[in-house]
Amino acid sequence: MKTRKYFGTDGVRGMVGEYPITPEFALKLGWAAGKVLSKNGTKKVIIGKDTRISGYMLETSLEAGLIAAGIDVVLLGPMPTPAVAYLAQTFRAEAGIVISASHNPYHDNGIKFFCGRGLKLGDEVELQIEAMLDEPMTCVASDKLGKARRLESADGRYIEFCKSQFPQGLSLEGLKIVLDCANGATYHIAPSVMRELGAEIICHACEPNGVNINLECGATHVDALKRKVLEHNADVGIAYDGDGDRVMMVDHNGRVFDGDDIVYIIACQAAQDDMLGGGVVGTVMSNMGLENALKAKGIDFARSKVGDRYVMELLQEKGWKIGGESSGHVLNLDLISTGDGIISSLQVLAAMVAQNRTLKDLGAGFTKYPMKMINVRYKAGTDPTQAPEVIAAVAQVEEQLGGKGRVLLRKSGTEPVIRVMVEAEQEKIVLDSAQKIAAVVESMSKQTD
Repeated sequence: MKTRKYFGTDGVRGMVGEYPITPEFALKLGWAAGKVLSKNGTKKVIIGKDTRISGYMLETSLEAGLIAAGIDVVLLGPMPTPAVAYLAQTFRAEAGIVISASHNPYHDNGIKFFCGRGLKLGDEVELQIEAMLDEPMTCVASDKLGKARRLESADGRYIEFCKSQFPQGLSLEGLKIVLDCANGATYHIAPSVMRELGAEIICHACEPNGVNINLECGATHVDALKRKVLEHNADVGIAYDGDGDRVMMVDHNGRVFDGDDIVYIIACQAAQDDMLGGGVVGTVMSNMGLENALKAKGIDFARSKVGDRYVMELLQEKGWKIGGESSGHVLNLDLISTGDGIISSLQVLAAMVAQNRTLKDLGAGFTKYPMKMINVRYKAGTDPTQAPEVIAAVAQVEEQLGGKGRVLLRKSGTEPVIRVMVEAEQEKIVLDSAQKIAAVVESMSKQTD
């Protein structure tokens, strides 16, 4: 596989104003994508964005580049990432482009692509776009230029789609829900969906101003949500991240339910309804308690590499439908082609209503193993994990755990850090074991300096 120059595992990302997140690069990227995509039929691309102030700049640049390549552009304005994937399908577009840096602060941004089937763009197409970026930029003849229009009904279309994924015959009447929209792309979608299904909604972080996205709120900062749930005596709290593809939930006692908990609840409900259609995919970072809890219910479990792209690949390989990450990326492929925070939270709420149980009760069958992760910096270009001393330390800990725990060493994909993770039934063993292995990894890392 050829190494990508610009595209990472989730599009092109960086700090605004620093290459490649500049208006010049976005213009060229729009043009390059347009040249590659114009080889196909509809020559139409839709663009959505989250609420970052830099979205205006990048949207305009992408739009100009696509038009210069002869592509028609449909502008959605602020929309959750999964909404763009869904609308790319319904509009029979060549692609959907999302301008977002997900859960990162406002001064970061990114550009990611979906194909017309609502899936992340394939490796081959990304490489074709990268190759085109090295070519001189041109412009089609004036009569071949693309056109642009803004779709005013985008939010309404997606609200109706989300509501359609909630089971017929059920409603959210009687539920009090605190919604934390991270001052991001779900701010005008999620409250409407929940209210129209009958819930009483208390909004938090639903007033974006361009720079407050993910600021001490959302799926990566749930402390405020916990306080709001307790303060308002709410039944449940729900937090999305800035672009709406992650979700975390809080029960009426303020306990946080992460992606592992949410996957467990959705899978159990699907199995109860005889709708599971196979097993569940997690990642190497999914809690061992999830694997054991699912297996106790006769549900198969498999692990992929970290990243929703890899969860998707393994689901497709096995022909399964449900998977996710502890970070809150949850996939329900029977319902939508990508991770969707709103859809995932609706599935949990549907289980609460259908069984007349609290969120706490639904998660009672899943007990997390204590887990400890220590980050150890290392010299780029080396691999201390392959040192005999590290391998021996890991083997010794695994022997002590006796099959009742896990050890995982993996390199970060974004920085020169080795993540040392240990989980087991007893917290002290976890802490001692993680520190022991991390010390050996650090020692080997220093020897390579």
